[in-house]
Formats: sequence, structure tokens, C-alpha cells
Amino acid sequence: MTDPWRPATDGNGSARPPTLTGLPTPNKRGRPRSTGPHACDRCHQQVAKIRLHWPDGAICGACFTDATHTYGTCPHCREHRMLPGRSPGREPICRDCAGITTALTCTRCHREAERFRTGLCIRCALTDDLTTVLAPGDDLRLHRLIKVLTGTQRPESVYTYMRPGTPARTLLDAIGARELALTHEAFDRLPRSNAAEHLRALLVHHHMMPTRGDETLARFEHWLAARIAALPEDGTAHLIERFATWHHLQRIRAKAAEPDTDLEAATGAAKQEITEAGKLLIWLRAHHHATAQELRQLHIDDYLSDGPSTRKHIRAFIRWLDHDQDRRTGALQVPFRNAHSTPMITQSQRLELLRNCLEHRQVTRSTRLAGLILLLWAHPLNKIVLLRREHLTVTPHGMLLTLGTTPAAIPEALTEVFWQHLHNPENQNTVNTGTQWLFPGIRAGRHLHPNTLSGRLKVLGIDAQRARNATLRDLTQEVDARTLIDLLGYGPGVIAQHAARAATPMSDYIDLKRQQPQ
Repeated sequence: MTDPWRPATDGNGSARPPTLTGLPTPNKRGRPRSTGPHACDRCHQQVAKIRLHWPDGAICGACFTDATHTYGTCPHCREHRMLPGRSPGREPICRDCAGITTALTCTRCHREAERFRTGLCIRCALTDDLTTVLAPGDDLRLHRLIKVLTGTQRPESVYTYMRPGTPARTLLDAIGARELALTHEAFDRLPRSNAAEHLRALLVHHHMMPTRGDETLARFEHWLAARIAALPEDGTAHLIERFATWHHLQRIRAKAAEPDTDLEAATGAAKQEITEAGKLLIWLRAHHHATAQELRQLHIDDYLSDGPSTRKHIRAFIRWLDHDQDRRTGALQVPFRNAHSTPMITQSQRLELLRNCLEHRQVTRSTRLAGLILLLWAHPLNKIVLLRREHLTVTPHGMLLTLGTTPAAIPEALTEVFWQHLHNPENQNTVNTGTQWLFPGIRAGRHLHPNTLSGRLKVLGIDAQRARNATLRDLTQEVDARTLIDLLGYGPGVIAQHAARAATPMSDYIDLKRQQPQ
């Protein structure tokens, strides 16, 4: 078998340089640079304007910003401070050692920083702006909100976030005018928006608003109430409310009580089934002047034959209706859509994707780490995003990753990636600080969304479903089923299914099949 940890080579045995051939290039963030007649001596690009001249040459605006945001220990004087200068060897050095005389100290806090406005650094200027907008007075929560927003690693992003006219600024203005209380009830009355949910998550994460259990469950309950209220009062709303409560809400609430459970997939599926069930009942009255008690198989066949494929999601509702004691309709059937194939990649493609995760450092480390977990242990994306820092442990014998009941040993060649991510997690530059998620999301206190992670993995050429199927196929051929169940946290039925697809002769395969739900 090809060694996945050995650098790829060409035909002569020389190391092949990493490439992203055929893969989409990650988009550069920020405004594109404008070109012009001037040459910057730092980045050596043609720019429209030179910001200033320092001892090492002409400096453009982008290089000036980058220089004034570089902090560390000066290799010459050994002081820890801003390192805007460059030595003859191009290493960052402090102002004094570089001979830079530009004023780069805030006149209020006296911190070394780029002067943002009237001699103030961005943090002090932002503090003034937020104080004007929020008018905190004696409200300790608002003082805390100002401290949280100005204390981020990138206060410039908060300044952009609260510019006049933005949805976030509108919310902050309402809080400052005391028109929006810091309560969940007040936020629930707002039109649904990303800005409101981001601010709510920030307030909850930093203890300025109380938690109310699982936020996904709360949003689902709010959606359900609005959905039922929009249905006709001819019996449709009442029946859909009963279906949603007993078939979905009860189960989702039970899931929410379990630790480390992601409800996004469950609530998403529930919303679709509830919506489609309501559409069916409305169609039944409009086209056949019939109620749910009068529903027959010919109605279902007619409904499924003339409409979009999403209509197949009435299956759960029909099964519930068929077994409901008050509305027994007989044996109604909705065909279940079975997958006719199992998409997967080849072993050589899987090894190439592993190399991509190791070598392509222009892709964010969290994305490469998630790709490694998927390609090595077939952990599904909705569970990868639920991993916490505590799932990674360091022992005298190496690093361990806990996915099931038995921790899995991380190959020595990968420990550097895991170690760096554990001690320097991403997405904590703004307001998602202090989180224990291994893959923090943009929203405060939340983990990364599985769909977001799926899109990021595509930059590495990884199709999550194909990669997971291929990994499970290979693992069932190499490791016995019971060990896989303990290592990966999968149920016996899943492992037995993939073992059967791989035609794996296992001594315990028959026992596993017996454990599958019938």
C-alpha cells in the first residue's frame, strides 16, 4: 500500500511540490488592491498610492496596516512590542531598532498601535463610538458589551460591523434608546435576521442574557408556532399541530437533553416534513374536497405523481396518520426512496486528499484538520463540528482523539497539525472567544455549521459523502467490526452495512446483523 505520510514523488524519485491542480483556489478576503504607478518596497507591487516612507523604503497602505498589526519579541532588543520595521534580512523588528519615527502610540491608552482617529487607536475610538450609541449609564451589562466588542483581536471588524445603516447598528441604536430590551422575548419579536441572531448569541455567550436551553430547539419551537398559525383553521392547523408535537417536537426535545447533540439536521428534516404535510392537506381539500379522515391511496398516488420531488416527505405524516387511533385510515403507503448506489472515491484518491490536508497550507488549518478526521476515521460532519477541545488529549505516548468509547491514536506525522489547532484555534478573533468547540463558528458560543464545513472541504477537493463511504469501506477491511464500533462511535448496523458492501469476511458479522433494527 502507498504510504500516505511520505511526500509524493515524480518518476525520478524527487519530491513533487504540493499543488492544487483542478481544485478551486480559496478566495482572498478583503477589498482587491488597486494598481497604480508607484512601487511598494515591501510587497513589490504597483500601487495607486504610497502611504509613507520608512528606512527600508516606500510603504503602501496594505503593508503599513500589516506592519502595525505585527507584534512579538524584537530579535535585536528582545523587547515584546509592535514590530513594524524590517531588518536587512527582512525579519520584523521594533520601531526603535528600525529607526522609524512615525507616531504609532495611542494618545489615550499609550499602547503601540496604528492611530485610527485623532491620535486614538481603534480600540479607544471604538469605545467612544459604542459609548455614544449604547449610552450605558449605570447598566453594567452594556458596559460589559462595550468591553467585549472593543476587546476582540480584530476591533476593525467590529467597527465595520456597527457602521451607520447596517442591521447591527440598527439593533445597537435600539438598545441604546432602550427600545430593545436584553431579553429573549424582545429578540423573538424582532424580524428574523442574521444580525439579531448574532447579537443574541453574543449576549448569551458573554452572560449578558440568560441561556434558554438549546437555541436550535427554541428557534424550532418559535418557527412551529408561526407555521401552525399560518395554516387554515378548517382542521388542518389542529392536525398538523398534533403531528408536529407528538412525532417531532417530543423527539427533538429528548435529543436536546442529550450531551453534544446537534439538532440542526433533526429540526431541518422536521420542518420539511411538517411543511409538506400541511401542503398535502391543503391540496386534498382544494382538489378533492376531502379531509384527512377521507384520505385514500388514490389521493396519495395522485399527489405524488403531479408535483416536485419534495412531496415524498409526506411519508412520515402518512405513517403517523395511519397509526393514529383517532384517525385510522387503513394501510396507506408512500414509497420509500432507496439509494441505488453508494458514491465513494478510490483508495488512491483518498490518499491524495490526505496529502492535500497536510501540504496545502494556504487552506485554513481547521479545514485541513476536519478533512483529516473525515478521511482517517470517517467521522460525519455533523459530529466533527461537535468535537470539543477535551476530545483531544496529550499523553506521554502521543495525542489521542476520542470519537467513540475508545480513544484513537493520532499518527505521529499529524500531531503537529492537531497540536497547533488545539493551542491556537481559529474563529476567535472577534466575539467567539473562550469557547471549548474544536471548530468554533462565526456566531458567539456556537460551533461551525456542518454545511459551512462541507463547503470549505470542497476547496481541498473533498466530497464528504464519498470520502466517508470510502473510509468506512477501507476501515472495515482492515479493522475488526467491534473495535471500529468502539473507536468511531458508530452503531453496529452502520458498521455491518459497510462491511457487507466491502464484502468483508468477519467472524462477528452475523452477530452485528442481528443487532440491526428490523
